[in-house]
Amino acid sequence: MKRFKKIYIEITNVCNLSCDFCPVTKRKPELMSLETFEKILINIKPYADYIYFHVKGEPLLHPEIDKFLDLSLDYGFKVNLTTNGKLIDKAKNKIINKKVLRQINFSLHSFDANEPDITLINYINSIISFTMEAVKNNIIVSYRLWNLEEDIKSLEKNRHILNIIEKAFNLDYKIEEKLLESRGVKISENVYLNAASKFKWPQTDLKQRDIIGFCYGLRNQAAILVDGTVVPCCLDGEGVINLGNINNTSFKDIIESSRAAALYDGFSNRHVIEDLCKKCDYRRRFNY
Repeated sequence: MKRFKKIYIEITNVCNLSCDFCPVTKRKPELMSLETFEKILINIKPYADYIYFHVKGEPLLHPEIDKFLDLSLDYGFKVNLTTNGKLIDKAKNKIINKKVLRQINFSLHSFDANEPDITLINYINSIISFTMEAVKNNIIVSYRLWNLEEDIKSLEKNRHILNIIEKAFNLDYKIEEKLLESRGVKISENVYLNAASKFKWPQTDLKQRDIIGFCYGLRNQAAILVDGTVVPCCLDGEGVINLGNINNTSFKDIIESSRAAALYDGFSNRHVIEDLCKKCDYRRRFNY
């Protein structure tokens, strides 16, 4: 039986921000119901141990996120959650004591988007305050700066963020210098910072395309959108590669379908089958 390292579940496609690096979804705004979520968990239980609340949307916007976490625990999953962090103070009490929460990723590159009333220092300090409590509960915290231009030396725009983190954790080194050696830095016990270059989300209207390459889609990951649509990875935010819907087809039948098999076998032979995959900038990182 195929096993996945992670399955992404989009509990909402609604976001409180409109960042320039993340295309706004054309799908109708939606919050996943607990009933749909439980159906998903039942379907994917044989295939994964880790689920990620992430595709499009901001998971902390879901008013029942605490119930989603409780249900995940009931079915034996571990949850990773990705957020822009702007709502962490409001949502903290719903998630901080949930043993099912394994890791929370903060996309710090969202800091300057849309809400000028929230100053940078207040934004980062709220996240750091949550971090201090989270690590006591054995929750891993990862700070992300996925907004570099071409290489790690383009950190200038992030230095103010790094300075706040350095002071808060009393670091005796410059994070920027560590990032010149490695894209990941351990800040403290269970606290990490990762930097990466920008990438363009795959979109059908992009001109650049190639037919040779590799991807981990349907190999170590799959994603399920808020309406139940199953797609190969977390970057198909519009459901272009619609493999089936979990509301009317089992996850087993979906991932064993002819379209899914063609995509998987194609990547096994370094051949890109789906048109959207041919236009995926992120996939090119794995073209070895």
